[in-house]
Amino acid sequence: MKNLIIVFLAYCYFAPVKAQDANITTQLYDSYEKYKEPTLNKRRIKHQDIQPLLAAFAKNPKFKVTKVGSSIGGKSLNLVSIGTGTTDVFLWSQMHGDEPTATQAIFDILNFLDSPDFAEEKQAILSNLTVHFLPMLNPDGAELFQRRNLLGVDINRDALRLQSPESQTLKRVRDSLEADFGFNLHDQSTYYNAERTEKPATISYLAPAYNYEKDINEVRGNAMKIIVFMNSILQKYAPGQVGRYNDDFEPRAFGDNIQKWGTSTILIESGGYPEDTEKQEIRKLNYVSILSAIYTIAKENYKDIPISEYEKIPENDRKLFDLKITGATYELMGKPYKIDLGINQVEVDYEDHNNFWYSSRIWDQGDLSTYYGYENFDASGYTIRKAQVYPKLISNMEALKALNAQTVLQQGFGYVRLKNIPKEALNASFPFHIIGEKFQTPDLNLKPGINPTFFLEKEGKLSHAVINGFLIDLNSDSLEIPNSMIFR
Repeated sequence: MKNLIIVFLAYCYFAPVKAQDANITTQLYDSYEKYKEPTLNKRRIKHQDIQPLLAAFAKNPKFKVTKVGSSIGGKSLNLVSIGTGTTDVFLWSQMHGDEPTATQAIFDILNFLDSPDFAEEKQAILSNLTVHFLPMLNPDGAELFQRRNLLGVDINRDALRLQSPESQTLKRVRDSLEADFGFNLHDQSTYYNAERTEKPATISYLAPAYNYEKDINEVRGNAMKIIVFMNSILQKYAPGQVGRYNDDFEPRAFGDNIQKWGTSTILIESGGYPEDTEKQEIRKLNYVSILSAIYTIAKENYKDIPISEYEKIPENDRKLFDLKITGATYELMGKPYKIDLGINQVEVDYEDHNNFWYSSRIWDQGDLSTYYGYENFDASGYTIRKAQVYPKLISNMEALKALNAQTVLQQGFGYVRLKNIPKEALNASFPFHIIGEKFQTPDLNLKPGINPTFFLEKEGKLSHAVINGFLIDLNSDSLEIPNSMIFR
């Protein structure tokens, strides 16, 4: 009976909070396209891409734009501030250069704050809070689309030594603001899932511990309450797709230390979402949940949220593949075996780091019954067959384009020899691989690390191909894949 009373009281506290903010959350989601920054429409954004936006906000009297530091490569680090309230909220993003989703969302939020809409809600935010944004803390890493800065340092593990100027800037800004709340904004691998489910961890949270004992004081407790609130929002738009990071104390990490220094710190990690390669839906979820959190901080509604709800968010797990093939028959040394394959479609940047192509790999194989896939194929009754080489040497690209790709694949050919492969070509735009005159294709020897290329046969007929890790239905009208490989 006592437990039922506790649950009921928790509901009585928590339900009004959700009800009060549900309306603005729905409106934010429905009106998002009005505020989405159109110049930032892909993940590989650079320092130069945000400079015109910062310059425009610098001329806007609503905002204060301050240069607060420089990267190792000399790129400016800027702080954008708005509001007159006594509670300071500090958001920083892209301390890892290849984690830009929240950087885009920050500029969407700034556009929202600049608009005349939602006047009552914005009055509550800007009169009670001063909100500070430090987008793109690691612009040199962003230029190369890499995690670390030019020193090769993970900025998020430099909170003690402060070796890097970017780390020094983050510490100096946090200290000068004495921020009450901090949002530490990241991207995580798309292969994380919510524990024991097939659903990706589209957004993951953490209220970092400030000591090895993982104590919960008021500062950390407030971060947990905000996370519980944000989770309740996301369940409407990405049900079951929220995870929670392990909270083991990491003494070098900024999140853990900023929590220790007195700022209620919320770590947000943007993961994967089906068919959202550029993470634009996840960007929208960042926008909605962060703005809603800022609003509930301004209204102080979070104070009534029970901390106990935080532990109910499922932990992050890492058991997702891009493609999971289950129960296929694989013949080895004359004997048949049942095997599952976990395939990841690995991105490879072009030299300018503005775009990418895929070089896929078998990531794991065997019994993968505890793993999941964004795409799943039940291959029970199917046998894996080696991809053969097309018997004719093709002289040039024009002749290659004239081939009927469906006929080539239906005959079991996954490789086509090309006499003159363009020197500048890194990959191919065909649903089969291009190989040089002397290239010897490998035997069918499935193992982690190799490029997944083979056919699936059922009842003596080839029905599917896997080319560069992409599953192709040979009877489909569309055989397109993002790219195949070139083997010279």
